[in-house]
Amino acid sequence: ILFFTFPKYILVFQLLYKHPQVLQAAKELNTQLNSCEKDVPVGERFVLSDKIVLIYANNVQNLSFQARLTATLPYPFNEELQGIANSSGIPLGEIVIFNIFYEIFTVCTSIVAEDKTGKLYHARNLDFGLFLGWDVKNNSWTLTRELKPLVVNLDFQRNNKTVFKSTNFAGYIGMVSGVKPDLFTLTMNERFSLDGGYVGIFEWFLGRRDGMWMGFLTRTVLENATSYQDAKDKLAKTRLLAPAYFILGGKNSGEGCVITRSRTASLDIWDLDIKKGTWYVLETNYDRWKPPLILDNRRTPAMKCLNQTMQENISLPTIYDVLSTKPVLNKLTVCTTLMEVYNGHTETYLRECPDPCSPW
Repeated sequence: ILFFTFPKYILVFQLLYKHPQVLQAAKELNTQLNSCEKDVPVGERFVLSDKIVLIYANNVQNLSFQARLTATLPYPFNEELQGIANSSGIPLGEIVIFNIFYEIFTVCTSIVAEDKTGKLYHARNLDFGLFLGWDVKNNSWTLTRELKPLVVNLDFQRNNKTVFKSTNFAGYIGMVSGVKPDLFTLTMNERFSLDGGYVGIFEWFLGRRDGMWMGFLTRTVLENATSYQDAKDKLAKTRLLAPAYFILGGKNSGEGCVITRSRTASLDIWDLDIKKGTWYVLETNYDRWKPPLILDNRRTPAMKCLNQTMQENISLPTIYDVLSTKPVLNKLTVCTTLMEVYNGHTETYLRECPDPCSPW
């Protein structure tokens, strides 16, 4: 196992985009994004999001358009995006589109498992960069490689006390994973659907703004939810811009679930049920009652590994091994994050998938 270190930042809510460490991260972000833009061929950058990007790219340098769009985003997110742009020197429009990517391109595997003593573990592989440029020389997805230096550990504090922790990309103000110490853990996976993120984002551009951005919702829940049940209710009921899977873990036995969301409602909640033998829940990017795409079946090998591990042997190291099994680990995997709710323990590892390795 290779261990990598990367920056850790303590962020104070009221001064988020003025904090010296954030200013430094913003400068590093500028360098990395410039590298991404240079290395990814123009024709390959936005294969799946071409319609959104065409609309946006035609206006991205228009200061009036940038200001109008940013103003539509809820507080404090609009001010944070402006602050990152000011601090990094990156045009505001590029910062906004960088954040939009995470609403529609996050391909992941998330697990919540309970051991024989009732202790809960939460882990995920973050896979990102599908169809956004293939590096023939390095046999890897270009954006996946370029994003690895942007991985940071964040500790959000208020009054010198941790509110929640997250592993994130510098410059992204939503949350794809996080832990609220002694209360709950949370990850978000993209859900592929015909009524997908593109529809909600188009509606937002056109003026309908009654849905919430997924990353903003997860961050709001991590900041404000007061219990596992409170977080579960908010994730299940809040109207969204895009379909999603929310994988939630608590602190008590049986507190773990996968919430399958459409943009408007909760379609399914799959709970841990120890009495019935359900000691883990696992989500990739497909509804659990449907077979996964034959070209992207990470679910079956992950479940096979968990079943072979057995509940009496489950731990963060054994879950790491599950997430290191190909094709659960693949060319898109940026990092693996392991979390325990007690004391808000998190650990994250940047990943490489040696050949032969599945592209996704």
